[in-house]
Amino acid sequence: MPFTDDDCALLLELLGTPTVSPLETTEPPQLWQAQRRYARAAEEIGFQVLHHGPPDPRVLDRSDVPEVVRRAGPGFLDAQPSLLLRLGPDLPRSATVMFNVHLDTVAGLEPAGLHSGRFTGRGAIDAKGPSVALLSGIRDALATEPALGRDVSVLVQVVSGEEGGAMGTFGTRPLVERGHVGRLNICCEPTGLRYLPRSTASMTARIRVDGHGSIDDRPDAGHNATVLLGFLAQHLADRLDPADRSGRLCVAGLGTGDLHNRVYGSGDLLLNLTYATTAEGADAEVALDREVEAGLDRFRELFAGSREFARTARDAAAITRVDWLKRGLPCLDNSDPWAEDLLARSGAQRWPDDEPGFTCDAIWLHDLPGSYTAVLGPGRLDTNNAHAEGEYADRAELEEFAAVVSAVLTGFARQRTGEEHHDAPAA
Repeated sequence: MPFTDDDCALLLELLGTPTVSPLETTEPPQLWQAQRRYARAAEEIGFQVLHHGPPDPRVLDRSDVPEVVRRAGPGFLDAQPSLLLRLGPDLPRSATVMFNVHLDTVAGLEPAGLHSGRFTGRGAIDAKGPSVALLSGIRDALATEPALGRDVSVLVQVVSGEEGGAMGTFGTRPLVERGHVGRLNICCEPTGLRYLPRSTASMTARIRVDGHGSIDDRPDAGHNATVLLGFLAQHLADRLDPADRSGRLCVAGLGTGDLHNRVYGSGDLLLNLTYATTAEGADAEVALDREVEAGLDRFRELFAGSREFARTARDAAAITRVDWLKRGLPCLDNSDPWAEDLLARSGAQRWPDDEPGFTCDAIWLHDLPGSYTAVLGPGRLDTNNAHAEGEYADRAELEEFAAVVSAVLTGFARQRTGEEHHDAPAA
């Protein structure tokens, strides 16, 4: 059995160590401690630490860094280290397998525990459970395949900045851009042991109304941001419903105020749009800007003669703007018959092409020459309550993932050594 009692103890320790993204809480995360504990467990099976520390603050000086990260400023990066581990010598990409895991979590701490074979706690399935199962699978492969750590190198990226809307911009991306990748790259996220060779990206728009409020006795004297933004929310939900594209539309938070006796003149409406290709993202961005303008025109027509909302209608275009909080991120969409055959022979089924994927740090592994990337892990985001109350991971599904990891590494090593023998000159 590849998932041992020591693995259970490690996972429980990690689940008991709060590592919530600082973008979602004011409590200081203990990510340094969690990564050090993980590094000790990895060193026990032969890994060496190549890097452990926060990124260079200059990673934030890019246009594709989400506003929530830029607004946090470089100071918070000191509590957001990433860990890079390697098993074996520094070998060419063609002889390297890379795994990417994250130990940061979303907010909403859950009681950590193990009951009747089920782990509970924030990160149980996303992604502390998969990270421990990964080490278990590597250890199992090492016991049967001597080429691992000798002729085949294994990299493990243990990153920060996957959660909180950071989109991997200061965790995974810097490691990838420094070349710490392999011929095969696996981003460990819950997929139900189905390998997903693509990852969507997303962009976030904030529709902002900056007007003048008024007292409830004279609602006509002010700009009613609630009515205007509520109208735009319905208009955009109708006109941007992505029936003709693969991406999704999330009409998210609308905030103006919570008192009954005043008119709020300012507020925000948030929308999140996912896309599967760069071209689709560009088209969606143009469509949103176009439909906001059309919605403002329609609002002006409907309420121009209204006693209470005429001022809002008249000034709607002047007091409304669109700010992009996140855009310009890449997508992953790759294929490689060799790699996909290896994954299938290792026990991973292909994610159906007609089933929507999701967004994760795998986007930063797009268009790498001589490299293939898939998202793969135990459990599922929805059924295992990732990001929600009652997050869990069953020991059995972690064991299944460990077995797949072991088979992938064993198959990669044997194929790699077979290629070398085939290419070797005759004596």
